Amino acid sequence: MSNSNMGKCPVNHGANTETINNVMEWWPKALNLDILHQHDTKTNPLGDDFDYKKAFNTLDYDGLKDDLTTLMTDSQDWWPADWGHYGGLMIRMAWHAAGTYRVADGRGGSNTGNQRFAPLNSWPDNVNLDKARRLLWPIKKKYGNKISWADLIILAGTIAYESMGLKTFGFAAGREDIWHPEKDIYWGSEKEWLAETKNRYDNETDRQTLENPLAAVQMGLIYVNPEGVDGNPDPLKTANDVRMTFKRMAMNDEETVALTAGGHTIGKAHGNGDASILGEMPEGGGLHEQGFGWHNPTGKGNAEDTVSSGIEGAWTTNPTQWDNGYFELLFKYEWELKKSPAGAWQWEPININEEDKPIDAHVAGHRNNPIMTDADMAMIKDPEYRKISERFYKDPAYFSEVFARAWFKLTHRDLGPKSRYLGSDVPTEDLLWQDPIPTVDYTLSESEIDALKQQLLNCGLSKSELITTAWDSARTFRGSDYRGGANGARIRLAPQKDWVGNEPDRLQKVLKVLTEIQSTLAKKVSIADLIVLGGSAAVEQAANDAGVKLIVPFTPGRGDATNEMTDAESFAELEPVHDGFRNWQKKDYVVSPEELLLDRSQLMGLTAPEMTVLVGGMRVLGTNYGNTNHGVFTDKVGVLSNDFFVNLTDMNYSWKPVSESLYNIVNRKNGETKWTATRVDLVFGSNSVLRAYSEVYAQDDNKEKFVRDFVKAWVKVMNADRL
Repeated sequence: MSNSNMGKCPVNHGANTETINNVMEWWPKALNLDILHQHDTKTNPLGDDFDYKKAFNTLDYDGLKDDLTTLMTDSQDWWPADWGHYGGLMIRMAWHAAGTYRVADGRGGSNTGNQRFAPLNSWPDNVNLDKARRLLWPIKKKYGNKISWADLIILAGTIAYESMGLKTFGFAAGREDIWHPEKDIYWGSEKEWLAETKNRYDNETDRQTLENPLAAVQMGLIYVNPEGVDGNPDPLKTANDVRMTFKRMAMNDEETVALTAGGHTIGKAHGNGDASILGEMPEGGGLHEQGFGWHNPTGKGNAEDTVSSGIEGAWTTNPTQWDNGYFELLFKYEWELKKSPAGAWQWEPININEEDKPIDAHVAGHRNNPIMTDADMAMIKDPEYRKISERFYKDPAYFSEVFARAWFKLTHRDLGPKSRYLGSDVPTEDLLWQDPIPTVDYTLSESEIDALKQQLLNCGLSKSELITTAWDSARTFRGSDYRGGANGARIRLAPQKDWVGNEPDRLQKVLKVLTEIQSTLAKKVSIADLIVLGGSAAVEQAANDAGVKLIVPFTPGRGDATNEMTDAESFAELEPVHDGFRNWQKKDYVVSPEELLLDRSQLMGLTAPEMTVLVGGMRVLGTNYGNTNHGVFTDKVGVLSNDFFVNLTDMNYSWKPVSESLYNIVNRKNGETKWTATRVDLVFGSNSVLRAYSEVYAQDDNKEKFVRDFVKAWVKVMNADRL
């Protein structure tokens, strides 16, 4: 053997990793469909037949809570607990898991256990939370599949509060784990951690212009910079950032103050050392680190030498007790700016009494100054925050109640409706932010459903009007936080009834007819059910007109929400500003229409083939916004045919740009324009993956397959919120 061949690796490096990424690097403008392909069942080691609800219902829940309570004071040598209590660490872990939620698109949050994976497991704001999860591992190992990581992380934070004296509002399980990093969440355009905030604002002096859907002010932060805007202390400016970022999480001012104070009532910040010498983040660490990151090579590397945020100290005199110490110290003393040992800005009290200083977390017999961040100082410098802080200071019981409710909201906001809640600690009270919907007490037989279908088809409304109303009602569903959807028929209520994308005049016409039908029924069938059934009946008729005899499945049981059950301000965030399925967008955006279509499809839980068949079907059914003809590649509008795909792939036509977003479909022989199309239409013929799907549906032998696949996808959309 020649020396030149010795040690040569037999593996084709990059064959399974780099090449896949390079496809987009080679053609960065190509439409990337990965957002629709993530979380494939092949990545789930538990298998298709695993039922988390059944598994959880066999859990020794009380035993689990007892074990978590014991863990709080079971300090381990490899990562010693502050004051012998892990409560602060567990609360920070749970908080940072839930705190990534943003109301604009419902993404982030604790619902999937995504904190275990990049980028969250390596965010600068999550320094050393890898240790918190590893401390939980023996408990996860013991209870196994009966408790997901996502549920365990939130429960650990809740039990931490209970172990330190807070009467919590409750806990609900029901979060199911994912098994690889999420690709569907836009965390910002920055290429480096903690880049200047100007990258996220249209106008940096107007903090209301924070880029949607982002909530954090910098890449790698959960909320705001604790040292101040761009690291420059100014509590009033920081208050603006706090208010905006908490609003983006669906929190009002009172909840914001309660969460800030309650989060800092427990535990401490860590900055006793040089943050610049910390080792790699978990995702970039060496094999010998065992998935740990941020190794500190100085001193013990933990305990009193721990470096996390860079700020150093506890906020209260008794950091392992739930009390009112946060407000007592905040109002009792004047505060001045100091630098932590790590060089971070923090506020410390002037001339504090010795007995008000917290005992050192690890050094016996030593006391330290308490600290406040710039966000803490905002709680008394901002006029509105100060009013709330004063009330909490004077009424500790009220503070505890507001915080307990706000903590429950923070940690359950993305879990969805109460029908998804599991466990014996689920609160009985219905909360407005849970989007409650009344239950119905009727059933419908097959004959009754058939009779209703005929009544709806003969009511004077067109098939297009019935289909578009059902679609508009259902399309608001988003699987990120399980909000929206047809159940509740909130399309009747503000703000949805007035959304531009819902074509209010057409909508009111349809709702008026449906309400009249409802008034004639012996059974008080909900408007929500009538909306869905009307659309489904029209789809069924359109399929029959195409020569495919089938029944579009319909399951009744939807309720009609009331105005009192609807938080109009919160629901405003669900307004569609684009809908590629109806070939519409409210205005031009930086993001292309086809990318917007992918985003909407992913939120609705659709696969790429489902997205494809729905677009093709919606076009020939004549459901475009404003009755435009763009993409309606058929002479038989209203018939559920595969004409969209047949004519899209027909080489007798060429595509001629009219503008950046509009095209003429031209007959190659005579040069006449046959149809018009948008970018959303033509991407199904130009993108190689989407064209492959389109060709399937254009084939002569797949006419019936197209209809049946459309119906299956339609039913999925209509039932997406039936949880």
